[in-house]
Amino acid sequence: MQAPLLRLLLASAPLLCAACAGAPPPLPPETSVKPGINENFLDPELSVEEWMERFEVESREIFAERDAIARTLQLEPGDDVADVGSGTGLFLEPLAAAVGPEGRVYALDISPVFVEHLAQRARELGLAQVVPRLCAEDSLDLPDGSLDKAFVCDTYHHFEYPRHTLASLHRALRQGGEVVIVDFERIPGVSREWVLDHVRCGKDVVIAEVEAGGFELVEEPRVPGLTENYVLRFRRR
Repeated sequence: MQAPLLRLLLASAPLLCAACAGAPPPLPPETSVKPGINENFLDPELSVEEWMERFEVESREIFAERDAIARTLQLEPGDDVADVGSGTGLFLEPLAAAVGPEGRVYALDISPVFVEHLAQRARELGLAQVVPRLCAEDSLDLPDGSLDKAFVCDTYHHFEYPRHTLASLHRALRQGGEVVIVDFERIPGVSREWVLDHVRCGKDVVIAEVEAGGFELVEEPRVPGLTENYVLRFRRR
């Protein structure tokens, strides 16, 4: 080996070792916490119209209180936010209005059919700041440090691989970035049977999992009109 090349390699070695040392270790494999929970959304024949009839009706408190829920993110013009599990796009308008034309709303979903619908809906509404993207079942698939805020509405209980998904969310958020999680209260003897069957865990477990993923609980915002759902705001540590 020629001397100049050898010197270059030797000089680069400490930098390469430091980069390797600074990288987080890969997560161990994670098994599904609720196999099959997302089968309906992965169906290529999924009907967007049918899901809109379920999601976007006044009888659903999330729909009725969507503007108040969006305000709990405390978004500012120019912010970059991810709507994780964007679905039919119920929150596209309030999120886009909050970040303005200089911000970005990453509308993420694991369903290719929903992502196509989100793109069409954003075009029709003239929301150029909305970026629909397909994500994985265990990852947001966003670049590191690309977000100021993240929003997970009635979607956390659909995280089939919560440890990996939370790790990808942690990486995607900038230092001090925040995530707002809205999900169903799951209280045996109080919650509806559908909730008890469908939602795998209650609020205490969600808090424990998210905190273990590198976040701290900041507050539990109160949204008038929410009776079945809670709101939690976390900050990235």
